[in-house]
Amino acid sequence: MIRFECDYLEGALSEIMERLTKTNMVQTPGYGMDEFCSSAAEKIRKECAAPQADVHFLMGGTQTNTTVIAASLRPHQGVISAVTGHVNTHEDGAIEESGHKVLALPSRDGKLTASQVADYMDAYWGDENHEHIVQPAMLYISQPTENGTVYSLPELEMISAVCREKNLLLFVDGARLGAALVCQGNMPALADLARLSDVFYIGGTKMGALFGEAVVITNENIKKDFRCIMKQRGATLAKGRLLGVQFDTLFTDGLYCRAARHAVEQAMRLRKAVEKKGWELYYDSPTNQQFPVVPDASLAKLAEKYSFATWAHLEDGRTAVRFCTSWATRREDMDELIRDIEKL
Repeated sequence: MIRFECDYLEGALSEIMERLTKTNMVQTPGYGMDEFCSSAAEKIRKECAAPQADVHFLMGGTQTNTTVIAASLRPHQGVISAVTGHVNTHEDGAIEESGHKVLALPSRDGKLTASQVADYMDAYWGDENHEHIVQPAMLYISQPTENGTVYSLPELEMISAVCREKNLLLFVDGARLGAALVCQGNMPALADLARLSDVFYIGGTKMGALFGEAVVITNENIKKDFRCIMKQRGATLAKGRLLGVQFDTLFTDGLYCRAARHAVEQAMRLRKAVEKKGWELYYDSPTNQQFPVVPDASLAKLAEKYSFATWAHLEDGRTAVRFCTSWATRREDMDELIRDIEKL
């Protein structure tokens, strides 16, 4: 079985494994107070052109989302998300368990618009009973989204402006951020994310690390006591140096973007094959996630040899599925998949 159902099926980049082995017996302080975390944080601040940003290393995406939201909101406040957003669909109520409601807005492609957010805020504050309703205080977006779509720089600038105007915190989930950073077009860079958001994170788990996410905080209010909230939520790793070593390696000599670029290049090869076959794409994704709409008979043949994620069953005997490529996708495996698609 050749697996494409997600982008964290393998261990880690060889550069990371070699660095972990090389530093294995180095003694360091615990809880992220080590030289490797300090070096990684400084490299990330430099890449973000944000020398005053706080950088913290957590272990996984759901843990990061719940910790950031808990650190940012008061008890009566909630977080706006696209209905397809990870915090609304794939985190088993983790945000609600932390005491904050997810306020889901409709979205076809996983993205929200600035006008949509502005209208929602105006409706909330225009309701004379708003003190009885969960108060929207943060906007959560993903870059890229669950559907592989991305916010362009102009779109992100407009969203940021609305958040500033409406007194909303802007939180960007970057679990697959590398894939968005290397896309063609006018895409936000790390420095843009640091400039336009209050807090965002740089995903490692899905981008070549064994595990780990790097949270970048520019808002002074969110910075306050963040490490205390990390500890309270089980997000402070005793052997924090394991996170530091990985991110220090990812941000050395452009490794993070090189790994992401490989994943996206393989995904674009698949996209080209799908379009040549005449199959529709369920979403217009320029990232490592591709969503072909495949006739069920052809899908059954592919399933004999390849794994993928089912996305939507359509009424005309077709199914939208997701193929994920990664830093570890072998070119020869993609060659084989493309040949098999051509034969169908």
